[in-house]
Amino acid sequence: MAAAPVPPISPLSSVPEPAPLSQVARIVNTYIAPSKTFTDLRRDASWWAPWLLISVFSLLFVYSMDRQIGFEQISRSEVAHSARADQFDKLPADQQEKQIRITAAFVRYLSYGLPVMILLYFAVTAAVLMASFNFGAGADVSFKRAYAIVFYASLPGVITGILGTISMFSGINAEGFNVNNPIATNPAYFMDRMGNKFAYGMASALDIIAIWTIVLMGIGFACNSKVKRSTAIAIVAVWYLLWKLGAAALAARS
Repeated sequence: MAAAPVPPISPLSSVPEPAPLSQVARIVNTYIAPSKTFTDLRRDASWWAPWLLISVFSLLFVYSMDRQIGFEQISRSEVAHSARADQFDKLPADQQEKQIRITAAFVRYLSYGLPVMILLYFAVTAAVLMASFNFGAGADVSFKRAYAIVFYASLPGVITGILGTISMFSGINAEGFNVNNPIATNPAYFMDRMGNKFAYGMASALDIIAIWTIVLMGIGFACNSKVKRSTAIAIVAVWYLLWKLGAAALAARS
């Protein structure tokens, strides 16, 4: 008995496109299946959902600092750990209080304006990475898509906000609170920040949340270009390392 003929495969047939993701699915997949989220950005490069989520938890963290620590205490702590601590101590008490009040008010307004600051900071980050991938690695990623990649890749920062808020409402020592390194996600948290400042700055670079974000950004750009994933992660990591080296060198000179 002759075998039934196999129908020819149409040259127009193709693998079906994956179902589009909702904003909630994108956020969830960023944590558990990031490739799905970043691949979906080819269809729609919207970024408002992660921006909204990051902003909400950033403001929750700011409110916790305002209530549990106080911006005046934060200002005093930052001055005490700065290069101008000796100069500040020589001022009359009334001038010290005046400077603390002015600094605290400025920091408070700046902190509650974080949602706007995030938009600007992420825009600069997206522009630098877009240029690096497009001109340095032959990618073809638009600014809008790069902007979305940066936002979704930064979602692990929400964990920092949650843990920081919990620690403040758990009775943290207000005088020992470090606004620039609030939770133990890197070795610098356990170091004396008035010791070797360069070593402190580089130790802070070994941050679990930051490394997670770097990997996600690399995955994001790899999913939206022909750049290999390992190469993409390396490009992002190099920029992060340069930034931390520069910041640590400046801190060491102060």
